[in-house]
Amino acid sequence: MTKSELIEQLTTKLPHLLPGDVELAVNSLIHNMTQSLATGGRIEIRGFGGFSLTRRAARMGRNPKTGEQISLSNRYATHFKPGLDLRERVNQSRMIYPKIKDL
Repeated sequence: MTKSELIEQLTTKLPHLLPGDVELAVNSLIHNMTQSLATGGRIEIRGFGGFSLTRRAARMGRNPKTGEQISLSNRYATHFKPGLDLRERVNQSRMIYPKIKDL
């Protein structure tokens, strides 16, 4: 699902709200979540999951095109841990709609 698809679905489900207001709300939510992570915060949405930052240490990597070794510096990566409700719903729906290949 893309951001525009989310806005479209919310607009359909909430016809009393103007599409511009729905778009503003979604953009504000994403902006606030981004700011929270950028300042070292954590995001937790009960039933959905939590977002946090993990630190990746510097290491030697390899350019896949040339095979040349390159130095990769320290960086932060966003980590998502799904909540119990989300995990259960996904597992239930996989039994009903098995269109994604199982690994």
